[in-house]
Amino acid sequence: MEPARGRNYTRIAIVVLLTLGCLYVLRPFLPAILFAAAVVISSWPLYLRLLALMRGQRTAAALTITLSLTLLIIAPLSMVAYNLADDVAKGFEELRYLVEHRELMPPSWVREIPLVGTSIDNYLRELIASREQMVGLAQRMLEPARRWLVAGGIMLGTGVAQMSLAAFVSFFLYRDGHLLLDVVAVTMRKVMGEGAESVSKTVSQTVRGVMYGLLGTALAQAVVAAIGFAIAGVPAVPLLSTMVFLSSLVPVGPPMIWGGAALWLFMQGETGWAIFMVVWGAFLISGVDNVVRPMLISRGSSLPFLLTLLGVLGGVIAFGFVGMFIGPVLLAVGYSLMSEWTGTKDPIVKQR
Repeated sequence: MEPARGRNYTRIAIVVLLTLGCLYVLRPFLPAILFAAAVVISSWPLYLRLLALMRGQRTAAALTITLSLTLLIIAPLSMVAYNLADDVAKGFEELRYLVEHRELMPPSWVREIPLVGTSIDNYLRELIASREQMVGLAQRMLEPARRWLVAGGIMLGTGVAQMSLAAFVSFFLYRDGHLLLDVVAVTMRKVMGEGAESVSKTVSQTVRGVMYGLLGTALAQAVVAAIGFAIAGVPAVPLLSTMVFLSSLVPVGPPMIWGGAALWLFMQGETGWAIFMVVWGAFLISGVDNVVRPMLISRGSSLPFLLTLLGVLGGVIAFGFVGMFIGPVLLAVGYSLMSEWTGTKDPIVKQR
């Protein structure tokens, strides 16, 4: 009896060491692998339909859906990352030229601000008239802003690289997914016993619900925002739309983007278009979150606002750009499993 128990401990130790070694080897690629797994789980029903249309040609079906996801997500982000670096450099050069040639003037609406408008207008005019003060202010303000924007562009570029690797990994997950599912199912049954099927179902539903809610809502808001920006004549529509797509992961994010666009229109003297942008943003861009997100999340599992926010922020810190998708998914899976084990799943899911 004792020798058998000793052999079991030896096997467990070997499995644990091998698992840790594999994780250590895959650590640089872990964010891309996790993101690819989340995307594949979310789009697996679509892949099965495509596989049926292609009469079981797994390689062709996997290649088709991988290329489709690449064109929809990775290609636009790559263009934005490239244009962002170029636009930031040009913008700072133009601003530096205006500062050096004293062509900056405060907008006329500043003087119309109640109580403090005249004082602010006079201070800005004095600041602009003094080249030394203006250059000093520019050095204090512009350089940190440039570094922040460049860092954001680098993070976006890193995210593009991670998503490209995730697309490469997802091809093999689609093509060989049926074999992986069999291996995972057998492993879970040996580890968890009778509860393996329930856990597997909870995980798949949770991943699909969160990914549908995050990506579906973000894409819908970005499309609606692009239409509004184009109608109002706001420049850099692709860049602003991508910013809406990324910021939509946090509920307060999109109003900062379309609100900034409305403020820019107002400063340009386009008061009517500024009002249009505010109405479009409040009722359509932000309204999408209240309509599309519940419809998509109802197919899976919901996640409270606090965990969504912590998942996005913690995911970015832990995994980089793709972490804003991985973080909420991981927290949602853990939250759903905990809710199911404690018997509080249904009331919590309904509260959203």
